[in-house]
Amino acid sequence: MEEEQTEKEYILNEPRLRAPMPLMNTSYTPGHVMDALDTMRDADCRRIAQAEYFYFSGCPKKASEIAEEYLAHDDLALRLSACWIYTYACLALDRITGARQAMAQIRATAEGMDADASQTELAYAACIAMGANVLLHLPIPPEKFPDSRKFLPLLPPGLRLFGLYVQAHYAYLQQYGACIGIAETALSIESTLYPIPTIYLHLAATMGYINLRQTEKAREHLLEAWEIARPDGLIEAFGEHHGLLGGMLEAVLRKDYPDDFRRIIDITYRFSAGWRKIHNPDTGRQVADDLTTMEFTIAMLAARGWSNKEIGAHLHISPNTVKMHISSVLRRLDIPTRKELAKYMLE
Repeated sequence: MEEEQTEKEYILNEPRLRAPMPLMNTSYTPGHVMDALDTMRDADCRRIAQAEYFYFSGCPKKASEIAEEYLAHDDLALRLSACWIYTYACLALDRITGARQAMAQIRATAEGMDADASQTELAYAACIAMGANVLLHLPIPPEKFPDSRKFLPLLPPGLRLFGLYVQAHYAYLQQYGACIGIAETALSIESTLYPIPTIYLHLAATMGYINLRQTEKAREHLLEAWEIARPDGLIEAFGEHHGLLGGMLEAVLRKDYPDDFRRIIDITYRFSAGWRKIHNPDTGRQVADDLTTMEFTIAMLAARGWSNKEIGAHLHISPNTVKMHISSVLRRLDIPTRKELAKYMLE
């Protein structure tokens, strides 16, 4: 029975059943990501893992060049990995056609699995396909949404954690408390550290807590993510999530890590521009695309009911400065009051 597969089948270097996203599936001590890459015996897995490293460390061009080599590979895991990496790298590089093509290939692979595919292979495809849609906030028809109860148990530990992050992110779009519950449960049940999915889970919890105005809890999770990410420079996730973190990057990292913060903001601008070019036309929602990151952060908080005083205290700026930014946002969006902001902000 497929459900009775042994852990041996999930070993990254096992050639007969590779798992997607090998670096995500690797447990290593923060600061030793290069050692983790060097110890991978499977040359193709190591190559894809290098593409992952380049992407997660904010080097999308290098990531896309490697991923492109595997977009049509016969091996399911390598192909799914390449398509996922290429999709997100292309968003950061403003290659929207390439991102759409890779996303389409992920969907086609997931929907076109033949009768000979194992349950584990189906789980791999379902996880990657769901992530590609959810993380772009794209609508998924109910009949297309895979049952996580069926595919999550079949994933290797690192990919399972990332699948739980995707679930938490999807829950965030519905209810913040559910997002926190999934993220914190996932973080508590896995005793082995898988740095990349763990970073994403902490950021999901940060998103939930900041929207419940529990800033200390949000800060704790953000710092946990940062302590794991910083030794290896894995800063891409912070840029991806900037708008959803409710000013936590400004409140926590801007002063103490100014150089890293500037790199994260550069990533935010690049990634967000590509993200909106897919999200806005595909959903019919017009998320604001001409605001600075500070304006967007303040507008997000204002749209969620934060007062100027609360926003100022959170971001360590004066209420008058907040008021000035909101006035600028209203002019840019050509709307009369802050009550209209929600239509232009992330959900």
